[in-house]
Amino acid sequence: MRIGALLMPSHPPERSVVEGQQWDLREIQRLDRLGFDEVWIGEHFTAAWEPCPSPDLLIAQALQMTDRIRLGPLGHLLPYHHPVELAHRVAYLDHLAQGRYQLGVGISALPSDHDLFGLDASGGTNRRMSFEALELIERLWRDGASDWRGEFWALRAPRISVSGLGYHLRPHQSPRPPIAIAGMTPGSANHQLAGEKGYIPVSFTISPDPTLTAGHWDAVVQGAMRTGLTPDRGEWRVIRDVYVASTDDEARALAIAGPMGRCWREFLLPLYLELGLGPLLTQGVSVSERGIDLEFLADNLWLVGSPDTVATRIAELQDQTGGFGYLLITCYDAVDDPEPWGQSLRLLVDEVLPACSAREPTKRWRERSHELHSGCHQLV
Repeated sequence: MRIGALLMPSHPPERSVVEGQQWDLREIQRLDRLGFDEVWIGEHFTAAWEPCPSPDLLIAQALQMTDRIRLGPLGHLLPYHHPVELAHRVAYLDHLAQGRYQLGVGISALPSDHDLFGLDASGGTNRRMSFEALELIERLWRDGASDWRGEFWALRAPRISVSGLGYHLRPHQSPRPPIAIAGMTPGSANHQLAGEKGYIPVSFTISPDPTLTAGHWDAVVQGAMRTGLTPDRGEWRVIRDVYVASTDDEARALAIAGPMGRCWREFLLPLYLELGLGPLLTQGVSVSERGIDLEFLADNLWLVGSPDTVATRIAELQDQTGGFGYLLITCYDAVDDPEPWGQSLRLLVDEVLPACSAREPTKRWRERSHELHSGCHQLV
């Protein structure tokens, strides 16, 4: 299992944009030094707790301050970008990154973003716009400019005959940078598209029930069957909240009272409940939505505890889901009290990950991997 991080980026509303940006850059530098494999940076427009509308600007800065870590948005919200424009921005940044760039995309889930952009998302319009945008971006990179019109977007080959004018900027990585798309709900069409197109599947997991997370991979396999591809569990990313301290009690107290707890209490939990995702938060647990509080989250959803406890929880999650390749931890703004969070990251790298690596792959992981490869190869 490899380790990565998601920076939403999360900052309390009183944090200035510059202070938040400086914290994010320092955090990315620290994750690079600690040996994290990758960092993903979110894009939002109407969330004061997630005040980054341009993750590519942060990535461009971070590339100059890091040595090896891979960076990417997670993700560009495709309904709000013309795909021709975004294809150029991504290709240019891919050249600057020299192999360290990954493209993550999203379909936009915040109703407030929909409203601000005048987007009627009823009937899945935002998803159709996003999938069509990906089709156009890949078409442009692969085939160059040609006349093409979809339901929402259009592309036209330049008509001018002056030498040197026309489409020319393809990505640095061939045939394209890795593309990732995230999903949260069972049977997500996003995860099906990942399997169909060979994209990286990313799981936002807000349910204590691991069978729901396991179902994300089933959706990937379902999509792969459309094209005969063989998806690789080693590419599957699972996002979780993680907090490590010397003891279980200390970790639980720090997670609840610290920036992770505050973000969940003031923003994430009210948001998920407002979006009707309460059933996911309580799936498999005998509690009503009114019973969801930070203590419930720390005991049932977050991976919180001593190094041994967290390593055990990760191993259980690997077993219960059939196995995934990357654990992405969510990073929060710890500007006001940075040491406990820094210690959590160090314990994760120095003690938790070695303990995870020392464990043999579970029987269930091996069986599910064999079933997957056998099933997909029959389709080829």
